Formats: sequence, C-alpha cells, structure tokens
Amino acid sequence: MSDAVKANGEPKNYLNDTYGIKSWLLTLDHKRIGIMYLITLTAFFLVGGVFAAFIRLELMTPKGDLFEAETYNKMFTMHGVVMIFFFLIPSIPAVLGNFLIPLQIGARDVAFPKLNLASYYLYALGGMFAIAAILMGGIDTGWTFYTPYSSSYSNSFVSLALVGVFINGFSSILTGVNFMVTIHKMRAPGLTWFRLPLFIWGHYATSLIQVLGTPVVAITLLLVVFERVFNIGIFDPTYGGDPVLFQHMFWFYSHPAVYIMILPGFAVISDVIACFSRKRIFGYSFVAFSSLAIAVLGFLVWGHHMFVSGQSTYASMVFSFITFFVAVPSAVKIFNWSFTLHKGSIKLDSPMLYVMGFIGLFTIGGLTGLFLSTLGTDVHLHDTYFVVAHFHYVMVGGMVMAFLCGLHFWWPKMTGRMYPEGPAKLGVMFVFAGFNLTFLPQFILGYMGMPRRYHAYPEEWQALNIMSTAGATVLGLGFGLTIAYFIWSLFKGEKAPANPFQAKGLEWDIPSPPIAHNFEAIPIVTWEAYPYGPEEAASQSTETATEPAKEDEVV
Repeated sequence: MSDAVKANGEPKNYLNDTYGIKSWLLTLDHKRIGIMYLITLTAFFLVGGVFAAFIRLELMTPKGDLFEAETYNKMFTMHGVVMIFFFLIPSIPAVLGNFLIPLQIGARDVAFPKLNLASYYLYALGGMFAIAAILMGGIDTGWTFYTPYSSSYSNSFVSLALVGVFINGFSSILTGVNFMVTIHKMRAPGLTWFRLPLFIWGHYATSLIQVLGTPVVAITLLLVVFERVFNIGIFDPTYGGDPVLFQHMFWFYSHPAVYIMILPGFAVISDVIACFSRKRIFGYSFVAFSSLAIAVLGFLVWGHHMFVSGQSTYASMVFSFITFFVAVPSAVKIFNWSFTLHKGSIKLDSPMLYVMGFIGLFTIGGLTGLFLSTLGTDVHLHDTYFVVAHFHYVMVGGMVMAFLCGLHFWWPKMTGRMYPEGPAKLGVMFVFAGFNLTFLPQFILGYMGMPRRYHAYPEEWQALNIMSTAGATVLGLGFGLTIAYFIWSLFKGEKAPANPFQAKGLEWDIPSPPIAHNFEAIPIVTWEAYPYGPEEAASQSTETATEPAKEDEVV
C-alpha cells in the first residue's frame, strides 16, 4: 500500500497529513500557505469593510454629523490602505496563485518553498504595522500618501503605515520571483507554453509587474519616511523638494498595480468560462499575449493620474493616447470571452454567474475610464465621486468578483467540501445588485461635481448618497452570506469528488483535497489547453512518470 494512504484507506491530504498549529505555521506546502493567506486576507477585508460602513453611514446625511472632518479623513484613508495594499493587490496571487500554480503545471511545490513561507510572514508583518498605525490613532493622508502633507505636515501615524506597506512590498516581490521561476523551470514534461492554462499566463504577467514595479513604490514610500524623520528635501518644497516627483514615482507603480489586481482576475475568468461553456477559449494565443501586453503597456500610462498636477500639455496628450491604447488588450479579452460563450453549452452554476457579473461590471469600469483618460473631461471629473465609482467598478466589480468566482470554482478542490449551490446563487445576486446600487449613483454624483473625501455636501445630493448607503448594506449582506456558507461547508458540506465541474486541467486529475505532495508521479502532458467540445470525446491519455514521489520530496 502506498505511504500516501492511511491504514483506514483515507488518502493523506495536505489538510490531514499532520496536525497542530505548529505544522501550519512552519509549513512549506504551497497549498497550506495559500490557505493561510486566505484566512489573513479575509480578516483584512473585514477590517476594511468596517471603515467602508462608517464612511457610508457618515454620507447618509449632508451635514457631516457622525464624525469630525479629521476623523473622516482617517476613515477613508484606513479603508483605502487596508483594502488596496493588504487585500486587493495580494488576494488572487497569494491565495489562488499559491494554491493552484504548482497543481496546474504538474509540480509538487513552488520553486522556493521557504521563500514562499517568508513571503507570507512579510505580508503578515506589514499588515501588523498597518493595524498598529490604525490602533494608535490612524492615518489621515489618503491611501496615496501625497506629499508634502504626508512627508511634513500630517500628525498622524504615517511613518508606521508606510513601513508596513514597504515590508508588504517585499512579500509581493518575492512572490513574483517565486512564481516566475516556478513557471519557467517546473512545468511537467510536455507542458509547453501554449499548452498552459491562461491562469498561468495571467499570473506570469502579474509577476513581471510585481518584480519590476514594486521596488519603485517601496523606495518612494521609504523616501517619504526619511523626509518625515530627517527633514531631507526630497518632496517638500520647503526643503527644496518637488511634490510632483512623488506623484511620478508613486503612479509609475500604482497604475501597473491596478493590473496586479486585475490580471489574475482575467486569468480566473478564462479558466471558468472554458469549463462552463465547454469550449476552448476563442483566440487562446491572443488572450495569452494580451496579458503580457497589458503588463508592458501598464508602465507607460502613469501620467494620466496627473493631468491637473502641472505636467506639460504635450506629456498629457501622450499619456492620454497611450491610455486609450492600453484598453485594446483588455477589449481583446472581453471579445474573445464573448465569442467563447457564443454557441457554448453554458451551465449557470454560481462560478459562471460571477463570470457574467464580472464581464458586465468590468466593462462599465473600463468604459468610464475613457472619460478620465480624456484631457477635457478629466479636468471636470478629477477627484470627484466619478473616480470613486470608476475605481470600484474595476476593482470590486472586477477583481473581487473574479476572486469570488475563483473561490467558488476551486473551493471543492481546496477543501474537499461542496458549498450549497442555492445560497451561493443568492449571494451572487446580493453582491451584484448591492454593488450596482452602491456605485452607479456615484457616477451621477461625480458628474454633478461632488468631490470625494468630503464628509459634508449640499442637500440636493443626499438622495443619491442614501441610495449608495442602501446598496452598501445589500453588498455587505452578500459578502456576509458568502463567508457564512463557505464556513458552513467546511463542517457540513458534502464531500467533493475529484472533479465536480468536469473541468480540464491537471489540478482536476488528483483527489480533492490534494495529497500533500500533489502528484504520486509527475504527469506527462500530451493534450492542448482546455480540451473541451469535440475534443472531449477523444481520449485524453495521461501518461505518467514511472518514478513515484520520493519521501524527501514530500512537503
């Protein structure tokens, strides 16, 4: 009998292979590290959600009667810092990327397991610094930490938060390096680049941005700390610095960071669409290369955040043109997904409902971005609630919908348990309806001129703000329901088969949950990516290496 099977016949999987909290805290298993990220990310999501609730409660009335202006500044700052740096940016790569990349390429772990664990602890340590800044009094600069206010004038705990974000940046860099080396060097025999799932292509493009862009923002934020502590003239004009330099350096990373958040979402959507339409992704190679194109072009458009900052008109015109151009690879994905769905055998389970929501919401987010990319309209819409709505349609309507889609799709593989489909579909409806009720009115508010980051406003805007707060309540119920039935499924959910959705991919050829070292023998891939449709009828022969897993290879 194989040593991967217990005496009672139950497979040893990564959940029951060893016991005790110590075995988790010191684990080198990529799957366990992904689960630890999921638990920690959920905690940060709940913290950020509490601040969002306070913001919406304040904005129900026009007089700003719940918080003082300074306290309100801290509310939206801490909401942004927690959600962006500790939830949105790491969520899909840290959780789904960590769990699935080795499984999808036929590897037993990532290239550097110890570095992977170190990345998690750096992320957790950075988060602790941010939470400490919140508990000690908060941050009031806005999540962008614009100078010279952040570097010289703010009396809040800016340096502590910046150190936390700086440490978290190392986690992002190390994760990107680990994923790139893993994808390059550890693919199973026969798994060529154009046989890879698009999930892998999306994470490879994301890793490029993490490795190339994160050092820039890390150094930028560290310089802000130096200026605060030592009064060095870098960004503050009082000391001979240039505040616009900070914006250039910050947005050089922070616009590509949007694609760190959304490219993994694209990757999830491609895999789920192929499964639930039973078709290979239309224009597979175009979708794959569009991810790389977005990663490259994303570094060339940072100046569209600075149309009103004093940069030259000619520079703004160039940035405006490139911003329109960078929309093309995203449009390629939307069109190719639409053609994939055309005449597909579509099954509307909850992961596919999240796909439909993603496509609709992200398309709105992308199209409204064109208004902000146009010089004339951006002058009117800059720093209004139009920007808030656009950003949330891309990030929450895009990334969060894709994250939930991926969790529903791979939850049975991750946990070995099925969630209840009825509540899952109800959760999709709550999230979709609540999101639109929250943020559609904000486009109108922005067009009417309501500036963001203000806690008081004219009375004629109150009705739209009440609609947003009502929508946020529904959205919160949707998220709460989702967390509740996921937790319920861990204890009461029926046991999941190896492949509950009849999906194609190496991760679906192993038990649910996977055994500790993923594969008894390294597979040899002889088929193309996404062999659905007519190809399903053909036999998908799975050759395997003859050498079984060695004891020292088991993590």
